Amino acid sequence: MAEEVALENRIAARAKVTVDDVRAVFESQGIPLGAPPARPRPLRIHRLRVAGVRTGALEPGPFNTTFRFGDGLTALVASNLRGKSSVLELVTWCLRGTPREKSGAIHWLCEVDLDATVAGQPMAFRLDLDNEEITSAVAFAGPDLAVLETLRAPDPAQGVLPLFRAASSESYAEQVQALMMKWMDLHPLVSAKQGTSAVAHGWPAYFGALYLPAARSPALLGDVLMSGLPGRLLQVFLDLPAAGVLTKVKTQAELMATARKRRQSAAKTAQEERTAQRQQTEEDLAAARARLEQLSAGSAGSDQESLADLAATTMRLATSWADSQQAWDDLMRVHRQAKGQRQRDEKLLNDVRESAIARQLFHGLDPTTCPRCDQDIAAERRQLEIDAHSCAVCARPVEGDDEDSEDVLAEAEERLQASTQAEQAARDALEQAETELNRLSGELNAAQEKLRRADAAARVPEYAKARDEVLRLEGALSVLPELPDSPDDPAEDLAIKVLRAGAKTLEDDHAKEADKLFADLNEEIADLGRKFGFAGLESVSIDRAAHLDVTSDGEHVRSFTDQVPGERLRLRIAVIVALLRVGAAHQVSTHPGLLLIDSPKAEEIQDVDIHLLLHELNAVAEANQLQVLVTTADFGLAHDVLPPDRITEAAEGRPLW
Repeated sequence: MAEEVALENRIAARAKVTVDDVRAVFESQGIPLGAPPARPRPLRIHRLRVAGVRTGALEPGPFNTTFRFGDGLTALVASNLRGKSSVLELVTWCLRGTPREKSGAIHWLCEVDLDATVAGQPMAFRLDLDNEEITSAVAFAGPDLAVLETLRAPDPAQGVLPLFRAASSESYAEQVQALMMKWMDLHPLVSAKQGTSAVAHGWPAYFGALYLPAARSPALLGDVLMSGLPGRLLQVFLDLPAAGVLTKVKTQAELMATARKRRQSAAKTAQEERTAQRQQTEEDLAAARARLEQLSAGSAGSDQESLADLAATTMRLATSWADSQQAWDDLMRVHRQAKGQRQRDEKLLNDVRESAIARQLFHGLDPTTCPRCDQDIAAERRQLEIDAHSCAVCARPVEGDDEDSEDVLAEAEERLQASTQAEQAARDALEQAETELNRLSGELNAAQEKLRRADAAARVPEYAKARDEVLRLEGALSVLPELPDSPDDPAEDLAIKVLRAGAKTLEDDHAKEADKLFADLNEEIADLGRKFGFAGLESVSIDRAAHLDVTSDGEHVRSFTDQVPGERLRLRIAVIVALLRVGAAHQVSTHPGLLLIDSPKAEEIQDVDIHLLLHELNAVAEANQLQVLVTTADFGLAHDVLPPDRITEAAEGRPLW
């Protein structure tokens, strides 16, 4: 808790805000303030079983094959296209949720079973397949691997409990990825996509650091370069302080700052466009007014009333008449409503005088349509309400005593009296409005007649055109008000300030912790690279972004991507083993310690080098709690390097499963 409070105080001091502000911002963004050290996350596979029916010319028929894997280095040996890579893909499917790529042989499979230990917990993954798709799957955990091996379904009696079930490939992928993130104590690697949205990379991104990509891949760690994932994987596997939190803080700060910048830019652009529109409209209006004034002056000597005065009078009367017409329409609507209410009150009074059921329902709702479907309530149902005492809405019987009949009659009479008075008042107001409307109509007709006579003059059409243009431009200007500046959002500004300060503070923590780790990491990578056969390797330098510079052959410095494929493979393996060594030395949770390598000899490595690489990798794996699964078509290579119990092989030309 002390570290968490210290982090809050440091962020607050850097952002020059209060600690409460820091807590509120991080809470509103759903980001924890710091994170505890990660739990150990070792991952081991123990048994893979595949069953199905092989078709084709090579050994057709049913098969049921089991592979067992121990610690250290295990080699899968078979001729090319005989199922070696498929084993890696099936392990990947069970643990990653989806295979990296499906081989043609997978369509033979009906069942796939994998037993593994995930962060110390024995787990079983059972897949039923049809036509290369999962039809049902279950993952369960138990007390030990010996019990799990005998089961394809949970058995609570033996302490074997389900973790999840799936009925499709998509469901299995989603659930196994969530399971592995939880048990391996990993968090999504969040990044901003073009500054507009956040993208979260989950377990498949982490698994890329377990199943090495082809040597020609430019990524040092993992199999994806985008969003700086190699560097983020490196930071997680070194357990740098709150590595997952830092990515979230940086991403959210970037998204919020980008959104604010775009909003301000859009507001500024809109202001500039509106200013230009108003300026052009004002210039056009000034020219139109000057033209209208010129035309008005040309007819000033006429004995007739000026066109401008006639037009103004006509416009004023037209506006007054329109207002009066609107007032009359409104009063007519009020009168109709008052009349309708008076008629309903008359009917209601008659009903309560004649019907006990009407008196009972007097104070209830009286809908004209069904409150659910808006259908009109039929007259037959209303008549049944009176005749048969059944509600016109729900048709249920209306029961009760008619004990207040006199009070109901009195209230109904009062309602009728009030509505009659309201109707009369509405009628009086309507008649008064009609009188005023008639008066204005007469004056407007007279003014329009005067204007029509004046328009007969030769210059009237031109004057009318100029007048219309002035009116049009005045109207256009009225709907183009000046736009205000984009309003500041204090909460947004505070959040961006706090998040940026948080990112810088966490970056400082990372840099301080990295100084302790990266010197050891560089030394380990260089030492392992030389052991793995990287001739001439002098030193390496790796940074938190997983950029690796290699010094070799007389202080010649080249980047990782400048290395030949064979050297890239050696360096990738060296980085992962170095992570395990440094993690153990500094007591931090690091790489899960499982490594899948497909056909390393194919990566432009000489025979003598591949012997050296595998020999050293075997020794390093046993010494550093690393489980490595390698495939090769070189039968002699495997037997030269490994004892028989570390080799799973098929006779030359025969399938591995």
